[in-house]
Amino acid sequence: MSAATAITNPAEAQRTLATTFDQHRRTVFFGGAGVSTASGIPDFRSVDGLYHQHFSYPPETMLSHTFFIAHPAEFFTFYRERMIAPDARPNQAHIKLAELERVGRLTSVVTQNIDGLHQAAGSKRVWELHGSVHRNVCQKCGAVYDAAWILAREHENEQGVPACPACGGAIKPDVVLYEEPLDEDVLLGAVKDISAADCLVVGGTSLVVYPAAGLLQYFQGDTLVIVNRDPTPQDSRADVLISCDIAQAFAF
Repeated sequence: MSAATAITNPAEAQRTLATTFDQHRRTVFFGGAGVSTASGIPDFRSVDGLYHQHFSYPPETMLSHTFFIAHPAEFFTFYRERMIAPDARPNQAHIKLAELERVGRLTSVVTQNIDGLHQAAGSKRVWELHGSVHRNVCQKCGAVYDAAWILAREHENEQGVPACPACGGAIKPDVVLYEEPLDEDVLLGAVKDISAADCLVVGGTSLVVYPAAGLLQYFQGDTLVIVNRDPTPQDSRADVLISCDIAQAFAF
C-alpha cells in the first residue's frame, strides 16, 4: 500500500474525520500524550516535551520502579510537579471523543495518558494502559487516594512521601513505571476492542513506546487513521494521514 498524502489543513482534517466516523460502526481511538498538550500537559518527546527539560535525573530514570523504591522523596517531588496537572481541563479532542461515544460512533478509547481527561470529558469505556494519577494505592491495605490527596500531603513530613492514614503503609501511584508490566486486564480489554474494530484512529502518539505501540498489530479492520503533528514509524500503513494539531482536527 502506498503512503497516504498527509492532510495538513485543519478544516479538511475535520471533514475527513467526521466522514470516517460516520462510515464506520466499530471505531476505536488509540491516543498518547499529544492528545493532552492542548490542555497544557507537556508531552515527552517533542521539542518542548519532558525529555528535553533539565532535571536532577533523567525523566526516564525518575519514572522507573527502581527509582521509586530507592528515592521516594525525589520521585514524589517529580510526580507532584510534573505528572499531576490539577488545573488541566479536557480539550476539544477529549470532548469530541466523548460525544462520539455517546452517539454510538466510538467503541472505546485506548490511552497511554495518565491524566484522566478522557473520563473528565465524559468518556465511559477507557482503557488506561499506563494507569492514572487519580488512583494512588496503599501497598499494605489497598486504600485508594486521589491526586488532590497526594498534592495536599506535600509538606506533611520532612520528605513529602505520603503514607496511608489508615495503616501507615506506603502509597504508590497506580501508574505503570518503567520496569513494570502493563495491567493484564486492561491490556486484554484494549486488544479485544482493537481486534474487533473496523476503524482505528490513532492520535497524538509517536508510536515508539512499546508494548503500547505494538497494539496496532491487532487491528484487522478497514481503515487506519493516524493523526499526529510529527511523522510516526507507522505512517506508511495509514489509509488516512493527518498532520495537524489534534484538538483542531477534532473540532467538528
